[in-house]
Amino acid sequence: MDARVTTRPTAADAAPILIVCGTRPEIIKLAPLYHELRRQPWARVTWLHTGQHAQMAEPILRSFDIHPDIRLTRQGDSLLDFSLGCRAQLEGVLSAGEWATVVVQGDTESAFLGALAGFYNSVPVAHVEAGLRTYNLRRPFPEEGLRQMIGRIARLHFAPTERSRQALLAEGVPAQRVWVTGNTVIDAQQWVCAHRGVRRRASGRGHLLVTMHRRENWGQDIERVCRAIAVIAREQPDLRVLFPVHLNPVVHGPVHELLAGLPNVKLTAPLDYLDMQQALRDAWIVLTDSGGLQEEAPTFGVPLLVLREETERPEALEAGCAAIVGTSTETILEHVRRLWRDPVEFQRMQQAGNPFGDGTASRQIAAHLAAGLGMFPSHASVMQEQEHVVG
Repeated sequence: MDARVTTRPTAADAAPILIVCGTRPEIIKLAPLYHELRRQPWARVTWLHTGQHAQMAEPILRSFDIHPDIRLTRQGDSLLDFSLGCRAQLEGVLSAGEWATVVVQGDTESAFLGALAGFYNSVPVAHVEAGLRTYNLRRPFPEEGLRQMIGRIARLHFAPTERSRQALLAEGVPAQRVWVTGNTVIDAQQWVCAHRGVRRRASGRGHLLVTMHRRENWGQDIERVCRAIAVIAREQPDLRVLFPVHLNPVVHGPVHELLAGLPNVKLTAPLDYLDMQQALRDAWIVLTDSGGLQEEAPTFGVPLLVLREETERPEALEAGCAAIVGTSTETILEHVRRLWRDPVEFQRMQQAGNPFGDGTASRQIAAHLAAGLGMFPSHASVMQEQEHVVG
């Protein structure tokens, strides 16, 4: 097995919990749960890093004071090579220990492989941020397919919202295995505000923050968005635009070609988590195709325009803190100009609140895990069921 393992002494009778994590967003959303579980005397938690994001992951791990107990060795550069190597190494970890549960988050390749390894080794899978759906397997790709597949084999489902819970129930997941907990991303934001000093530093409106990275927006969609940003920058020369640009050439090329010459547009390398939280805190509005930013921006009262045709987070639209604008140049311009000129509309979005939780998701998940693992005699253990049949 190509895994480097370190051990941490804990109580022998504590429930061994394996957190499988590999990408930047997973680290952010599982970090507060990890810290919560480490505080629980009944839990013996192990953090496994798959290496899906290697160099990108290290600053995030450090930001949350996390030192992985198990590090898998990434094999190859392609997603196929990574998946084959990761799956083999996960099999070694799962088969070599007596795990009480495997915890995965979201919709990444690492999350799917961790869930699959747990499933094949008859270890119950706990899915954090369960039930997000667009029901369009191409948007977002491959995330929509991965999270649906995880949902079929998970035993415990921690849904961020009631809508996510209803999606799981409609797919045949038993109600007693689904809990609405809120999203741990808000717990993470509260953690860094408390521990890393993230606070608003901008005066006046603040900047326009832009991010784009999704495959479905590559090509003409990126160009249309950049043309809209260029018009906005010229119309409002006092408005600063901050655009952390994805390193992929299909994104980096057109963004720099269309925006690099504008004096009030700042193109940077991708920001680490703490810098992105600071950028959010100082933002006037956000233009993004990111799912995570849709959840994070409302925490700081920043209106968000979604550069996609649909979102698996419609709660933000319903709450009024976000709006879908797609990638049409004219539609983007219409919405940005409205927010610039209409303070009532801006304040309505700014004050809508965050529909994704209140920062207690990690505590709720830990409590449900304790009950599910039978750590409290007064609770029935869903882990005692021999089979998990969906549908």
